[in-house]
Amino acid sequence: MDTLFIPNENDFRRWIREAMKECLENMPIKSATSPDKPDEEPLLTRKEIAHMFRISLVTLHEWMKQGLPSHKQGGRVYFLRSEVMAYLKQKSRNPFIDPRLNGNTDR
Repeated sequence: MDTLFIPNENDFRRWIREAMKECLENMPIKSATSPDKPDEEPLLTRKEIAHMFRISLVTLHEWMKQGLPSHKQGGRVYFLRSEVMAYLKQKSRNPFIDPRLNGNTDR
């Protein structure tokens, strides 16, 4: 007859700790400033962009509807600073062009 092993709470804790340690050791390390991709730009959140330009999140949402470039990941919205700056520079050069018209000035 085989012996029945009934694990206790400490056994479960040890198994979970070992499994987590193994997963973390095998996971590739990603940092905001990764040395293997020095020119990769970090993603900025909606709050960071709103704070940077001293605008409300509502205004930022309106800018997004007008064509401000954004990236969605996991149900969240992120921005690249260079894309936002390029968009705003282009927008300031052509302030009367409505992005919803796609450059078409006829109505």
